[in-house]
Amino acid sequence: MVDFSKNNGLVPVIVQDIDTNEVLMLAYMNEEALKKTQESGYAHYFSRSRNKLWKKGESSGNVQEVKEILVDCDNDTVLLKVKQKGPACHTGRKSCFFTNLKTGEITMDKEEEIEYNFIDKLYHTLLDRKKADPKTSYVSSLYNKGENSILKKVAEEAAEFCFAVKDNDKKEIIYEAADLAFHTLIALALKNIHPESILEELKRREGVSGIEEKKSRKK
Repeated sequence: MVDFSKNNGLVPVIVQDIDTNEVLMLAYMNEEALKKTQESGYAHYFSRSRNKLWKKGESSGNVQEVKEILVDCDNDTVLLKVKQKGPACHTGRKSCFFTNLKTGEITMDKEEEIEYNFIDKLYHTLLDRKKADPKTSYVSSLYNKGENSILKKVAEEAAEFCFAVKDNDKKEIIYEAADLAFHTLIALALKNIHPESILEELKRREGVSGIEEKKSRKK
């Protein structure tokens, strides 16, 4: 029996190659993800950044066929032994554990380039920029300056977008909207919130009166 009561309904999941015992990745499951995994025989997880259930490899095709499920002595951590198709990491590497903490050296080559939709790819790039050199990366320099600097840029870009709309300049509207979207994504990545979470929230509101939706928020 897995205990989902300790961490907001989630448990960490260690994923191990059934043939080599190499640790491939760490993810999280809720009860529904574990049930889907058991029923289908393929790994399903719960994304904290996207706030939704997902099947490993649903977009890349790099699925994990589950061969064994183990639980630790406290019943709050799961170990999956899997047959991995393709690389396990979104970077295209076999494992997510490829960076030497002391030296920063990349210890594993990419096996393939994994194609994601543009927003997802951009989001992961922004996450990677947290570790980049602020002297050579604009995004990293914003992260280095801190939350206030990022939010200041979002506010500035929002104002410039409003002025462009007011001026009725289509080219400028598109340009400033892109700037606003980009800096909003930086702020989301700062908080590790995947942009798909925003799309899910918009889907949730579909068919709901805007007036009723605002009333429900006040409640």
